Amino acid sequence: MLTRAGVVGSPVAHSLSPVLHHGAYAALGLDDWSYERAEVPGGTLRRFVEDLGPEWVGLSVTMPGKEEALALAPEASTAAVAVGAANTLVRRPGGWYADNTDVDGLRAALVEAGLQGARRAVVLGGGATARSAFVALQGLGVRAVEVLVRDRLRPQTAQLLESLGLDTHVRRLADGIPLEAAEVVLSTLPGGTPAPPVHHGYGDGDAGGPGPVVMDVGYAPWPSPFADAVAEATQGRVRVVRGTRMLLHQAARQVELMTGREAPTPAMDLALRRALEGRAQR
Repeated sequence: MLTRAGVVGSPVAHSLSPVLHHGAYAALGLDDWSYERAEVPGGTLRRFVEDLGPEWVGLSVTMPGKEEALALAPEASTAAVAVGAANTLVRRPGGWYADNTDVDGLRAALVEAGLQGARRAVVLGGGATARSAFVALQGLGVRAVEVLVRDRLRPQTAQLLESLGLDTHVRRLADGIPLEAAEVVLSTLPGGTPAPPVHHGYGDGDAGGPGPVVMDVGYAPWPSPFADAVAEATQGRVRVVRGTRMLLHQAARQVELMTGREAPTPAMDLALRRALEGRAQR
């Protein structure tokens, strides 16, 4: 019998998750596994899940269904509960299990980018992805965070920051990004969102230090307005890590949860790079 998994959300046609999961199945020799996209608008995830047959073993959940995914699962990981959202549903004997592998993906991508011993962070945005970022950053040693939001911090986000024990300062996005204020700067703004001004300590002709690790969790369009703004303000001295690195590592963790096998991350990375090259050539 075919074993099925997939990604759900709305819109979902652009998702690269099938590339990553199919790459993993091929490397693992799981010829009887399939992974597909399904358009599931907000408010309809529970009905969709209830209609799934026994051959379905897992779902990757993208916006706007992450909070719904957590609510429908009788069991959830500590990370998913802390964030208040789940991007992964795995079928277990007792029902669906919810997890948030965005936390794992962010942590792995930042370490891969060279983040070591960070104490201070700047995070743009205050939604579900930002909450995943706070959990990941706290696990990497961050103790103080500046949160840049359009208006005010959501109560759920404020509660999480307090529970994590992070020294938090909230500022408006319009005031600009203090690039020099932390060892890591992370944008969780939706793709295509106009970037606020970038403030930094680089002078003309000043090579400066290594600078912070800077990452945009988005990957389309690319370069994003945030990545362009950082590159222009620093004359290319600061590189912005594309969100595809987070996408790779969170998908690797999903593969492990769904298959019970160690994820073939190099094979998944190769499949992702080929897909991105193909899109760039169109």
